[in-house]
Amino acid sequence: MKLAVMVNEGPYQHQSADSALQFTKAALEKGHEVFRVFFYHDGVNNGTRFGVPPQDDRNITVQWSELAEQHNIDLVVCVAAAQRRGLLDENEAKRHGKDGNNIANGFRISGLGQLIEAGIQSDRLVVFGD
Repeated sequence: MKLAVMVNEGPYQHQSADSALQFTKAALEKGHEVFRVFFYHDGVNNGTRFGVPPQDDRNITVQWSELAEQHNIDLVVCVAAAQRRGLLDENEAKRHGKDGNNIANGFRISGLGQLIEAGIQSDRLVVFGD
């Protein structure tokens, strides 16, 4: 089965981010394909490389990055939600006159069209968070 995943909550504010990550790992282990993970609303905060959780805590952003690299998963952060929360890639930083970017490895910024495409191309769209 081809799956798309949508994450609407930040990495440490709500269980949804952990649940989405664990669901995605389990789906891959069972042989399913994950077409795309789309981060929306506060979920875009999963894509910042500046998050520094305590050493004895999990680093959800790094876990997403590693999973994406291992399984060639497209991690897409909604551009509008990202800008509102100060998450920028190199292109968006330049476009807005900012001197740096803070997007984590494996994540990319794009629009809601990527969510629509994921829903069309996948057998199921699984949503985590409100």
